[in-house]
Amino acid sequence: MLTKGAMMSNSTTRFTGTLWNGSQDLLEAIDGLEFLELLGGGTLSPNDFQFYMHQDTLYLRDYAKALAFLAARCPDSALAAGWAQSSAVAGIEETQLHQTVLPNGPDLLPAGDLEPSPVCLGYTTYLLAQTSTAPYPVGAAAVLPCFWVYADVAKRLAHRANGILAENPEHPYAKWVAAYDDAEFQDGVEEARARVDAAAEEASPALRAEMLTAFRTATRYEYLFWDSAQHRRPWPVGRAGAR
Repeated sequence: MLTKGAMMSNSTTRFTGTLWNGSQDLLEAIDGLEFLELLGGGTLSPNDFQFYMHQDTLYLRDYAKALAFLAARCPDSALAAGWAQSSAVAGIEETQLHQTVLPNGPDLLPAGDLEPSPVCLGYTTYLLAQTSTAPYPVGAAAVLPCFWVYADVAKRLAHRANGILAENPEHPYAKWVAAYDDAEFQDGVEEARARVDAAAEEASPALRAEMLTAFRTATRYEYLFWDSAQHRRPWPVGRAGAR
């Protein structure tokens, strides 16, 4: 099991702290995922890692679009610029994944694993719907778990990853995990939290309740996204577009 240092330290004095503490059951389920345990220890199946990274690449393409929707709908120009910058960063990460971790990865996967999985498509469709049609504060809450849960997990995995890197500097899992624990990524999480806190300040109690639902739903998808890389949930019949 991963240690739960960062998971239990978020105060309810900020609305984002309320979101986090209202999702502790989901966060603890994520903490216990076998996929993350194997990833942190460097013993995850290479095929599962490649599948996960390819799905993450597909996910980031639509996540960048969701952040761009938020930027367009944000009522504050300064905060809108922050979402736009986050959208650009997500697009850059997608390109870098292809160039570094996945130079030949998709070639190693079965054809059915190259399309978005049901979980990946469900997650991105949910985020795109929330950021394009739901009230702005709800969309902002929906995209936050991707920033924050990812960073929380990476912080706790990074200690193990750094130990692996010391023994094998070319270990692909460890290099990838350690990259998400750098200061710039963690700063980006704090900035996203601040934007969601600002949205909550202008929201009604009913809208704040919708924000909590959106945060919990996206956190459920975070759990499913990791778990489905090891325990595949394929499409029931054929490939998308097949006749």
